[in-house]
Amino acid sequence: MAKVQVPSSVIAAGGLVGGYGVARWTKKRPLGGAVLAVAGAAAAQQWRQRAGGKAAGALAVAYVAAFAGSHPLARKVGAWPSVFGVAGAVALASWAVADRRA
Repeated sequence: MAKVQVPSSVIAAGGLVGGYGVARWTKKRPLGGAVLAVAGAAAAQQWRQRAGGKAAGALAVAYVAAFAGSHPLARKVGAWPSVFGVAGAVALASWAVADRRA
């Protein structure tokens, strides 16, 4: 039976959206951070396997920058639009660099 992997773009976007959602709904920011970190590590593993170390490093920086950048952006557009926007940007970058090759 073939092994089906969730695309790294879905994992990365899910980590950003899920991390924020968990932090907001549980009111426990560290729990949301754990979701963000676990998803980021899982995505990074796939990035490294599919596109190499340099690409994985660049995508990991983009993932962390998206998380950090969502905070000031949220003041302008709102929390959820900000999170969805940065998650979409990271998903697109991940797909372009790693997933479309799979």
